[in-house]
Amino acid sequence: MSASANIARHLAAYAALHPAQVALKVPRLARADRIDYLALDYGELSAEVAAWRTRLAAAGLRPGDRTLVMVRQGLPLIALVFALFELGALPIVIDPGMGREAFLRCVAHSRPRALVGIPFARLLSHLFRTSFRSVELRIPVSGSPLARITPPASRRPADDAGALARAATDAAAILFTSGSTGAPKGVIYAHGQFDSQVSLIRDTYGIAPGEIDFPLLPLFALFNPALGMTTIVPTTDPARPASADPALLVRAILQENVTNSFGSPTLWGKITNHCQTTGLTLPSVRRVLSAGAPVPPWLWEQLPPLIPNGLLHSPYGATEALPVSTISAAEVLALTAAATLTGAGTCVGRVISPNTVKIIAPPDGPLADLSAARELPTGEVGEIIVSGPTVTSEYDGLPEATAAAKIPSPVLYHRLGDLGYFDAAGRLWFCGRRVEAVHTASGLLYTEQIEPLFSAHPRVRRCALVGIASAGFQRAVIIVEPVTPETVYSSTECRRLARELRAIALQHPQTIHFKTFYFREKFPLDVRHNAKIHRLALARWVEKKAIGYESDPKR
Repeated sequence: MSASANIARHLAAYAALHPAQVALKVPRLARADRIDYLALDYGELSAEVAAWRTRLAAAGLRPGDRTLVMVRQGLPLIALVFALFELGALPIVIDPGMGREAFLRCVAHSRPRALVGIPFARLLSHLFRTSFRSVELRIPVSGSPLARITPPASRRPADDAGALARAATDAAAILFTSGSTGAPKGVIYAHGQFDSQVSLIRDTYGIAPGEIDFPLLPLFALFNPALGMTTIVPTTDPARPASADPALLVRAILQENVTNSFGSPTLWGKITNHCQTTGLTLPSVRRVLSAGAPVPPWLWEQLPPLIPNGLLHSPYGATEALPVSTISAAEVLALTAAATLTGAGTCVGRVISPNTVKIIAPPDGPLADLSAARELPTGEVGEIIVSGPTVTSEYDGLPEATAAAKIPSPVLYHRLGDLGYFDAAGRLWFCGRRVEAVHTASGLLYTEQIEPLFSAHPRVRRCALVGIASAGFQRAVIIVEPVTPETVYSSTECRRLARELRAIALQHPQTIHFKTFYFREKFPLDVRHNAKIHRLALARWVEKKAIGYESDPKR
């Protein structure tokens, strides 16, 4: 075993063994019939990382320095992050599309000493000096995703000292949560946690060196050098994932013989619809990993036939602990899909070893010791907690949030903030976020046990269960985003759809009291996956502006 746990060591080691294997392909020109790429092999990528490490050190960057990374996805992102790892500095990665105010708050809170950024990023740092007041070094990077600082066919010098030795517990990076149910929080990752993630992902899904990956979330490209995969950089804009052109995504998969891809249900839904419309299949794909929000029932059914030589999987977890469990389309379709459509929740599969998951009665405050928690029996809904090698230990500079989310003794557990239960077969079921559960006079309602019942309607794109304050409890309401946006502007169509949804409500005891439905053209979604619904924002919208349609006041 290596004396150093520095995650960057994997890239240099793999490059030494397989220097000619293509490591990275960045799109130069994208057309419907052909995408032209700049290709770098592992030897060239390793040399690029070493050159950036030298440049960063010459600019005054030191081991331990917090460094805000504001560059394009592709070569600059991968080369710079690995250069920072090698140097022992801490890259800070913040979603570019979370909104200016939230982004600036994250910058101010994370206190970077250095900014490595494109021209626009450096300009931003001067315009908003208060948020960037901790920045002492501004290191320029080209705005082109193709920019490199080494000549073609370059190789890392044989006498290169490589990555700085780091312990498994040493901080490696600060990554931010999506903020879909609150303010984004910086999560401190240690080198050992990254190492464990690589091992769990590789072993759980049987990923082999030499495979070709198409990461539809840029951060997942950072695993590939440690897994020995070739990265095909997508043409998507990380700040606007919903704007992705599915024709170009499918073209890249077919042209480059992609074998693996991680992407949200939204993006893989767009790919699925495009393939069905055009009659295309994706025979090279061995696995699709889709997460960020529950995979909808229709996608479980319709994507597998399009990847005839592959499997659709959904890993479950969070920025603070990933992966926790996993489930495949085969298990969903054979064993759990029908139950989801009758209100059981969303099955997220079996816990990945060596993780340990427990279901506890949701406590009112922090838990310092697991002995203070009450573990619930099979079938009873409670809060999901996890212990394992990928569980992070703290939020950056947020001791109260850390205390609320961690159970430190006798073994560190992370409280996921999710509600769920184990079934008799040992499968884990997700029922929704704890903060989004609706407290009615007759009991608790959980989003993932209610929403799939109405989302199954063919004219519904998605729906949301939210609670409206009412005499000490909440009034539960359903908000609908129709497949056809124009429906929202027709009171006749809204009433018609409300009647049809009321008919669904009458079929299930947990929804029998739903009579009024609200319609909205487009839901607010998270930027990272474009899949998580901002239900708390929808609740405020209902209280202030919305007009509800009651299907039949007498029933």
